[in-house]
Amino acid sequence: MSGPIDSLQIGMHWFGERQGGLDRMFMEIVDVLPSQGVNVRGLVAGSPAVEQASGGTIHSFATPQSPIGTRLRGVRSLARRLKHAQMPDVVASHFALYAAPTAGLFRRVPHVVHFHGPWADESFAEARRPLNQAVRRSLERHVYRSGTRHIALSRAFGRLLIERYGVSEERIRIVPGCVDVDRFDIGVSRREARERLGLPQDRPLIFCLRRLVWRMGLENLIDAMFLVKREMPDALLTIAGRGPLEPTLRAHAAARGLENHVNLAGFVPDDMLPLWYAAADLSVVPTVALEGFGLTTIESLASGTPVLVTPVGGLPEAVAPLSPDLVLPAGGFHAIGAGIVDALREPGRLPDAQACRAYARANFDRPVVAGQVAQVYREAIEAF
Repeated sequence: MSGPIDSLQIGMHWFGERQGGLDRMFMEIVDVLPSQGVNVRGLVAGSPAVEQASGGTIHSFATPQSPIGTRLRGVRSLARRLKHAQMPDVVASHFALYAAPTAGLFRRVPHVVHFHGPWADESFAEARRPLNQAVRRSLERHVYRSGTRHIALSRAFGRLLIERYGVSEERIRIVPGCVDVDRFDIGVSRREARERLGLPQDRPLIFCLRRLVWRMGLENLIDAMFLVKREMPDALLTIAGRGPLEPTLRAHAAARGLENHVNLAGFVPDDMLPLWYAAADLSVVPTVALEGFGLTTIESLASGTPVLVTPVGGLPEAVAPLSPDLVLPAGGFHAIGAGIVDALREPGRLPDAQACRAYARANFDRPVVAGQVAQVYREAIEAF
């Protein structure tokens, strides 16, 4: 199909109201797809303000706090209304729970599954269990197997689709996450960024942006800073983000005597993130499980800041083509600590700011990735 495509996008939340990796990627992709000949209509759990914030393209079916039955009924009702207004050429689902209620509404329309991660496993790991894990996984399997094509963020997540959900390999296409490189490439020096944030100019700074949950490996990162402190007494780590582990992490840092070396900054507004990346000597992604891509990796690179990642899931795929030195040899605190010390002592070992930005722009900038997504949509329509 070579002409314009009308897509119906089923998301989770609107990023301006709920800030998560899936929601960020959903917002970015629906914003840029029209430039690739893909018209967008969509639905998410959100407030009535979503429609205005999205320029009229995305509609809310219920608030995220609504009872689950209300949300599921709202998805089906809104999807039916959008279908009657105009039958889409392709349905693209980003979250299995909200895609499931649309079963049967679009039998004659190809379905592209954007696989952002194993929802059942992530919820179990974060101890959020309003539905039990088996039910969630069964729902996921049903939704994913209905896909005409599947977009996985990495080869690691592509294998997960095959092994855990029984998706045929020939239906899977690997398309990475995307970032608005211009938004992160702000042309601010490290010194200026630190001055604007009130950060010290004379200390090595490490930045980590993560949801504060177990699978992010943040306890390992704090333990690593205990080792870093012995070699570089002035080093300072800032962990930005919110989550249920915050009290545990604060206590852990205090027990390690790291009150002056680990800063839990809490929520950082989205418009301040480029400054935080620019202020840092390097960023770290210490994930221990269930990481399909790691959006923070390419945000850091787009800001010109090198990022060290653990060898987990799709993280190595995201950064190794730029430099294998960005991938730590293991995920434990010893490897993380040694990697940070080596990077700070020999900054020339890692790609410089220009190389980081060029790599991000060539591989992960929004138009680059949106073009790949549009091609998968066209392929799904032709194969249906």
